[in-house]
Amino acid sequence: MTTNKRERQKANRAAKIAAAEAAARVQRTRSRIITYGSITAVVVVMIVGLNVFTGNSNNDSATSVATTTTTLAATGSTAAPTTTEPAAFVYGTGECPAEDGSSTRTIDFSEPPPLCIDPTASYTAVFDTSEGEIRVKLDASTTPGTVNNFVTLARWGYYDNTTIFRSDPSIDIIQGGAPHTESASDPGPGYRITDEPAFTTDSATGQLVGPYSYSPGELVMARSAGPNSSSAQFFFTTGPNAAALDGQGTYVVFGKTDDSGLSVLQDIIGLHVPDPTSGLGGAPSRTVTINSVTIEQS
Repeated sequence: MTTNKRERQKANRAAKIAAAEAAARVQRTRSRIITYGSITAVVVVMIVGLNVFTGNSNNDSATSVATTTTTLAATGSTAAPTTTEPAAFVYGTGECPAEDGSSTRTIDFSEPPPLCIDPTASYTAVFDTSEGEIRVKLDASTTPGTVNNFVTLARWGYYDNTTIFRSDPSIDIIQGGAPHTESASDPGPGYRITDEPAFTTDSATGQLVGPYSYSPGELVMARSAGPNSSSAQFFFTTGPNAAALDGQGTYVVFGKTDDSGLSVLQDIIGLHVPDPTSGLGGAPSRTVTINSVTIEQS
């Protein structure tokens, strides 16, 4: 009897120990799920909050949709910097297009363009759209790298026969420059360009902070989260609500249109149809085509 009693006591102790270990395992698993779930939620919120304009800009090196256009051969590859330390604008070493726009249309590249403009010259981008002409004086003196990128792409015909695929009256912008997909998730030309100037990081929020403020009639580079994430997509500011972006200030302003051009911009955003499912405002009610972007130099 004594032996049986001791065996029962031993078995009970073993059962209690096993139950305690099982409970501990469950608690550890729950803790991991809560921790990982919290991290995931924070990351999702950050991605949704930051990828306001170019939803896939960080995938610029992804394989592009097949086209009948020419792809430039690579002479090297320039990786996007991962810090916000001040640095010179990174130019590539490839080929410059013909200044008259006669080069074969090209929308896929392996690196940023070389310096193809004269930063001391004056440049005007002429947008021939289905809604009218928009003339934009480009600011090559303040943002030479960004202007060089836009001018070079325009001379390669990158923006020809593309659309204004997004409109958002809440921040008064219309967006374009996505020839592969006509959407914010366009893979881009195959590279990203340097922020101009390099932005700082808010120590409290970890978010980039730039010097720009926004007013109607400006031509601005779109971007996604993280430094040096612009490539080719752009947006126009069409009204005072664009000032809502001042708190970020990281969308590089590199040109401004005149009153006539602003009138066309306002006509385009007047076509806005909301799309609550997109998270990007909506789009014009009819296709708004950018027939061409030509560059005037003086």
